[in-house]
Amino acid sequence: MSARYAIYLTPPVDHPLWQAGCTWLGRDPSSDLAPSPPSRRATPWRYGFHATLKPPMRLAEGTSMQGLHAALTVLSRQLQAFDMPALEVGTLADFIVLQTAGPLDADHPLHRLADTCVRDLDSFRDPPTAADLQRLQSRRPLDVHQSELLARWGYPYVLDGWTFHCTLSDSVVDAGERQVWLDLARTFFSPALERPWRCDALSLYVEPSAGAPMQLLRRYPLKG
Repeated sequence: MSARYAIYLTPPVDHPLWQAGCTWLGRDPSSDLAPSPPSRRATPWRYGFHATLKPPMRLAEGTSMQGLHAALTVLSRQLQAFDMPALEVGTLADFIVLQTAGPLDADHPLHRLADTCVRDLDSFRDPPTAADLQRLQSRRPLDVHQSELLARWGYPYVLDGWTFHCTLSDSVVDAGERQVWLDLARTFFSPALERPWRCDALSLYVEPSAGAPMQLLRRYPLKG
């Protein structure tokens, strides 16, 4: 099965931050339209505006999209909505990102939400292939703990290795150019960040085939 599914966090579709994120990346993942990606945003353009909760995964043998839908329906009914922490545009390594204005404690509702999705939905995850592992390990060197997370959960940046972020650019290695993009993004997102964002749903995305733009399939309201 070539399709991959991911559990993401996205603002409500009528929130100015969703509209700003889609405009910045040049694509609305809830639409079938996929115009060419804007400069320096090809990778986040393909994945769509989001923050990762459960990274993209192929479905394990014996599971199905219908089963994942049922599990998300049950899980979302158990989880409570909450107010998101303050967000700001900043950098993560060589990338421009939307991130929390300060560090998150492990017991923050946002961190607990990500941990819950990683653990409770893991039975749907097909183990990564050798090519998947090589690709993840080649992006940047992994320390011992990150390698352990990759082996256990199929991704090195989960649980205590997770940080909330919405990627806004490709890697921009040159520091001067990165600063230019950082200033542009801060100006662009400033109005949208003035409106509070209440985390009220899980978003299910699909990559229909390898390398295809990811699409927003459905949002599951948190009703706990």
